[in-house]
Amino acid sequence: MVHVDGSQGEGGGQVLRSALTLALITGQAMRITNIRARRREPGLKAQHLAAVQAAAAISGANVEGATQGSAVLTFQPGSLRPGRYQFDIGTAGATTLVLQTVFLPLSRAGGVSSITLTGGTHVPWSPCFHYLTLHWLPYLRQIGYDADLELEQAGFYPKGGGRVHATIRPAQALSPLRLVERGGLRQIRGLSAVANLDVSIAERQRRQALQRLHSYGLPAEIEIVRLPSPVQGTLLLLLAEFEQARCCYYALGERGKPAERVADEAVNAFETFLATDAAIDQYLADQLLLPLALASGVSVLRTARVTEHLITNAAVIRLFLPATIEIQGEIGRPGLVHIAPPAGASIPRGMGK
Repeated sequence: MVHVDGSQGEGGGQVLRSALTLALITGQAMRITNIRARRREPGLKAQHLAAVQAAAAISGANVEGATQGSAVLTFQPGSLRPGRYQFDIGTAGATTLVLQTVFLPLSRAGGVSSITLTGGTHVPWSPCFHYLTLHWLPYLRQIGYDADLELEQAGFYPKGGGRVHATIRPAQALSPLRLVERGGLRQIRGLSAVANLDVSIAERQRRQALQRLHSYGLPAEIEIVRLPSPVQGTLLLLLAEFEQARCCYYALGERGKPAERVADEAVNAFETFLATDAAIDQYLADQLLLPLALASGVSVLRTARVTEHLITNAAVIRLFLPATIEIQGEIGRPGLVHIAPPAGASIPRGMGK
């Protein structure tokens, strides 16, 4: 049994989610203590409990401690099984994070899986649906994963109510990535979206973002989108495509927050990226770490910022896999990440079946 201290590093929910993913892939039982110990309300919340339940469902796992507020969990996975699954978080908890928990294991389950997730799709402190489908998933496909994502309706904080469909097919041979130089800027694409609000809000977000970008001589195309949703919300997302890499930044609206400020937050984040020599944004670096730890060769990533999240995720991966992960750079500064499986090493459970 692998023992995981949930208070290590940044001490949040990612420790739990990565541990669940790795337990499913390797077939190793795990016990995690001090779950989310560094959060204001520690223990399992609805979103984290949904991730546990989803991980258990796709593997017939034996689980102890899967209750609201629990700080200790024991998880013993069974055999991975592809199929049709539905998971309802019941709150505005992030459907994207629950999806990422089971995505890699189901890619190794030997068949096609269909998942429907209900909850938040565009909520703070997690990747929104459009970040996944426009940025994260294309890189996963480049590695060798095969999936499609569909947004049926958007769910914004604090009410949620969004619904996402994912079709996950068996992964092919997994190739490493080398994202070190970004090259010249080719184009900036984006979307300014509203749900159950006047489209003029999306137009103001778009206008502010374009004015800021054009002042730097950066041409951009931003599409106005009306999102189907049971609640109100707004989004401004920018996807910058360089010769050898991409980055993605976005901001969400909230009650009392001017549309111009939503745009400014996204543009400010993009400007900060441009001031570095990074190839990819800091969020993608963290989210590629585990997929690339399963690849067949050495991957190298130049990230816009070394984060506590990245360092913690690497530490959890090392508990389960014989991967070598080296992170060069100070926290809060750009850095270089090397991910390599040792020669001749293999995942204990093979394909996890």
